Amino acid sequence: MDQKYRQGGFTLPGEAGYEKLTLELAKKWGADVIRDSDGTKLSPEIVEAGYSIYSTICIIRQHNAFAAEHPDSQQQSFLCSDPVVAQGDTLVIRPMDGYFDEQFELNDTPDALGYWQVYDRTTDTEVPRSQWTYADGRVTVTGCTPWHQYTVSFLCWRIWEEINMYNHTTNSWTTEHLRQLDPRHPAAWEYLQQWLENWCVENPATNVVRLTSLFYNFVWIFGDSMRNRSRFVDWASYDFTVSAAALKDFEAEYGYALTAEDFIHQGKLQVTHMPPTKAKRDYMAFIQKFVAEKAKVLVDIIHKHGKLAYVFYDDSWVGMEPYGPHFASIGFDGLIKCVFSGYECRLCANVDVPTHELRFHPYLFPTGLGGLPTFSEGGDPSRDALQYWQHVRRALMRQSVDRIGLGGYLSLTIPFPDFHDTMENMAIEFRRLKELHAHGGPVSAPIRVAVLHTWGSLRSWTLSGHFHETDMHNLIHINEALSGLPVDVRFLSFEDAENGALADVDVVINAGRAGDAWSGGASWQSEKLVAALTRFVHEGGTFIGVGEPSAVEGYQTFFRMAHVLGVDKDTGARVCHGKWRFDVTDAPFAIDTQGLGQDPYLHLTDGKAQVLHAANGVPQMTLNRFGKGWGVYMSQFRWSIESTRMLLEMLLHTQNVSAGTAYLSDRAEVETAYYPADKVLVVASSATEPVDCLVHTPDGDRAFHLEPMETKIIRD
Repeated sequence: MDQKYRQGGFTLPGEAGYEKLTLELAKKWGADVIRDSDGTKLSPEIVEAGYSIYSTICIIRQHNAFAAEHPDSQQQSFLCSDPVVAQGDTLVIRPMDGYFDEQFELNDTPDALGYWQVYDRTTDTEVPRSQWTYADGRVTVTGCTPWHQYTVSFLCWRIWEEINMYNHTTNSWTTEHLRQLDPRHPAAWEYLQQWLENWCVENPATNVVRLTSLFYNFVWIFGDSMRNRSRFVDWASYDFTVSAAALKDFEAEYGYALTAEDFIHQGKLQVTHMPPTKAKRDYMAFIQKFVAEKAKVLVDIIHKHGKLAYVFYDDSWVGMEPYGPHFASIGFDGLIKCVFSGYECRLCANVDVPTHELRFHPYLFPTGLGGLPTFSEGGDPSRDALQYWQHVRRALMRQSVDRIGLGGYLSLTIPFPDFHDTMENMAIEFRRLKELHAHGGPVSAPIRVAVLHTWGSLRSWTLSGHFHETDMHNLIHINEALSGLPVDVRFLSFEDAENGALADVDVVINAGRAGDAWSGGASWQSEKLVAALTRFVHEGGTFIGVGEPSAVEGYQTFFRMAHVLGVDKDTGARVCHGKWRFDVTDAPFAIDTQGLGQDPYLHLTDGKAQVLHAANGVPQMTLNRFGKGWGVYMSQFRWSIESTRMLLEMLLHTQNVSAGTAYLSDRAEVETAYYPADKVLVVASSATEPVDCLVHTPDGDRAFHLEPMETKIIRD
C-alpha cells in the first residue's frame, strides 16, 4: 500500500494519562491532528509531539462563576404547563409540574411575567390578565368555566446546559452542572469576547479552535419522570433562543410583538416538521442574523491570534443555518459534522467553507445514543463502525470531504483491538476515495432530482436531526437513498417551484404526511404551484409522491397531484363511491415491497395507472403515464439496499437513461463510481457474504468478485 494512503486527513481524540496509546493510534490511523474532547485534556507530551492541535470550546457553557454573579445572563425558554381541568370557578396550576427541575427554573421577574399567558385550551382563547395571579410558583386562575382545560405558558431559566446534561447522564459524571450564557445579554457578551481573547493567548499551541458549537442549543426538554424523560426534542427548533430581551429587540426591528403562544402553539411547539407561521419565519431570520453577527466577532478574534476557526455543526448550532443567507459572512475556516448516515455526509460536503470534516461514529463512549453498549461489556464497536461506514462510504463515492475523525475517550478502545484495525482500514479507504475526487468527480446519470418541501434549500440534506431521530418520516429515507446515487440532487421550496426552478430539473420528489412541512400543507392551495408541476410532468418530467404528497383538504382530490399520480386517498368523502378494479402488473424496474406501506384508503383516480404493488386489494405503488412524463406513487419508502436500488431504477426508467451511462452494477448491494479523470472504477459491496456482479459500462459489461464489505479500486 502506498504510504500516502496511510497518513493525513484524520483527527484523533487524545487523552492525558494515555499518552502512549494516543501516539500509537495516531501513527496507526495516520492522524495529522490531535484534539481534546469534552471532559478530557491534552498533556504536554501529546501537545508537543508534532501534531496540529484542535482545542474544543463551547463558548457559552464554561462560565458558572459569571452566571452565578449575573443570573439574568442565563439562557431561557418558553414552556407550557400540562393542561389542567377546572372543576369549579377557581383553578391553581403549578407551571413547572412535570418538568426536570435540574434543567429549568421559573423566571418570575417582572420582565418575564409580562410575557406569561394563561389559555383556556377548550376554547383556544387567552384568559385575560385580570383573571389570574402568580405567587410562589403557582398560578391562580379565576372565572374558569368548569370542565374546561387550562394551561400556563411561562418563561424559565435553563440552568443546566443540555449537552453537559447528556454527558453527565450517559457517563455518570459527578462534576458541576454547567450553565449557559446568552450573548444577547450585554454584560455576558462583553465577558465572552474577553474570555476568548484571554483563552487564545493562554493556548499558543492550539492551531484550530473547534467551536462546539455557537450560542443556542437544539431544543431538548427533559421531564421529571423516567417514563417520559425526553418530553420534546427538535434539532432545528429555535425555542431555546428566546428571552424578554430578544422579544423586545424583535418588536423594535419587525414592528410587531410576539407572544408566548407564537412559540407554544397550543402546546405543540413550533416543530420543524410542520409548516412555519409568518411569525416563526420572521423570528428565525431575526435569530440567524444575530447569530451570524456575533459569530463573526468571535471568528475575527480567533483569526487575530493566528488560529483557524472551525465550527461543529451539532449541539448549539441553532441560528447558524449553513445553507442560510448569513453563514458565509461568518468566515469559518471549516465545518465539522458528526455522521451516522450518507445524507449527513452530503450535508457537510456542500457547505461553503474551505474545510469539511466528518466525525465518525461510534462515538468513543461506553454507550451509544440509543443506550446500547458500545465501548463497554456487550458492545461491538467494529460492527457498529462498519454499519455506519456502509452509509458513509456510498455518499463519499459521490462527493468527498477533506477530513475524517473521531471524538470521545480513547482509553475506552483498549479492550477492542479489532476496532483499531477497522478504523485503520476505513481511514486508508477514505484517503483513496479523496484522492480520486481531487482530480474530478465521478460520472453521473444525466438526471437532475429536486426534493420539494416547505424549507427548500435551507434544509438541504436534512430534516431535523440524525436518521434515528427522524426515521418516522419518509423523506429522511429518501434523502439517505439519494445520498449515494449517481444523480444531481437539489432542494426546492414551493416558492421556488412556482417561480421557474422546475425548468432546471427532471424529477421532483414530494414525500410527507398531510399538513407537515415535507408534504407542504397549505402550500398546495396555490393553483400556480399545481399548474406548474402539471405542466412539468406533461412535458416530460417525473413527479414521485410518497405517503400523502400534495395533500390538502378542500379540493376535488385530497392529493392535489392525483391527476398526475393516478391515485388519491379517501378521507371519508368517497366511502360510497365505486373503486376501479385492477390487476397488479410487472414493474419495469426492481421494486422493494418490504418498504411499501399498507394504507387501506387509497384508490385509483381513473383506472389508467399501472398498479405495481397492492396490499389487501388496495394499490400501494403505481406508475402513471401523464403526457410525455410519469407520475409515480408509493404509500411508503423505507431505506434499504433494495429500496435504494428501486429508486435508482425508477429514475432511470422514467427518464429513459441506460444503466451503462452511470457504470451501474447488476446487484443492489454493489455500488459503483467511475472517475474519468483518473480512469478509475470503484466497486463497493455492502453484502455480508461474497458476491459476484457485472458492472454495466458504455463499453460493455465487466465482471467482479467481492468479499464482504470489500471495495475494489480498478485503474483502466
